[in-house]
Amino acid sequence: MSDDLRPRRSVLYMPGANERALEKAKTIPADALILDLEDAVAPDAKPDARDRVCAAVQSGAYGSKELAIRVNGIGTQWHEADIAAAAAAGPDAVLVPKVNSADEVRTLVAALEAAGAPERTALWAMLETPVAVLHAAEIVGAHDRLAVVVMGTNDLVKELRAQHVPGREPLRHGLQACLLAARMADKVILDGVYNDIADAEGFAAECAQGRQFGFDGKTLIHPSQVEPCNEAFAPTAAEIESAGEIIAAFEEATAAGRGVVTVNGRMIENLHVDEARRVLAQAEAIAARQPG
Repeated sequence: MSDDLRPRRSVLYMPGANERALEKAKTIPADALILDLEDAVAPDAKPDARDRVCAAVQSGAYGSKELAIRVNGIGTQWHEADIAAAAAAGPDAVLVPKVNSADEVRTLVAALEAAGAPERTALWAMLETPVAVLHAAEIVGAHDRLAVVVMGTNDLVKELRAQHVPGREPLRHGLQACLLAARMADKVILDGVYNDIADAEGFAAECAQGRQFGFDGKTLIHPSQVEPCNEAFAPTAAEIESAGEIIAAFEEATAAGRGVVTVNGRMIENLHVDEARRVLAQAEAIAARQPG
């Protein structure tokens, strides 16, 4: 399975200082977990949280879930120790907040390599400042080891002095600029979090918007958001059926030497076939990750 087709519909932050939460995370049907050493951990709890998170990663108890460790940011007093410990633990990824330049990406990759991180441990970078948005293309294209971009929408709203509003109009340019950069570099990009856990309708609307924009999945702050997010970012039954029809009609026309293909009255071109194949590949990748 190519890395960009690995299911990342739902990517749940879990506080690294909370042993009970880390235990519960084993049974949550999220595609990926971000075991957090940054915002979710008080300063005096960070060393213990680091040990707990690294032990969790090495336990092998999380099944097929992708595991990322979010370290503290560049320039903080915990960053270097976090990078060293995470590299030794060998998670699927190390997520770094507030990455603002291509040079920082290359420095982070060098630090992971110097600390002995296995080749399978990817770098994930959070884009959450105006400077990151304005330099998104340079950041995302800085190194092959950078595999996933994560939008830090709360910090971006704060930095812009904007407001959290339905439809996210104040963030539209920033979200789309980072999406353009990610697609240019052929990287996965995850939407930011939705803060109101009780607002299921608002959450569903933002998931739908994120998928319409082109995000591969969404970062989450509560287990109750996982299943609706999985549904929102998975191909629907109708999309899967349509994709199968498009591919079958195209292959039939090609075998017959016909240059024009229509499905349900719609003219089909190579780009539609490519997208149909991607839909089916996504559906197969999701099915392959289901338990049992």
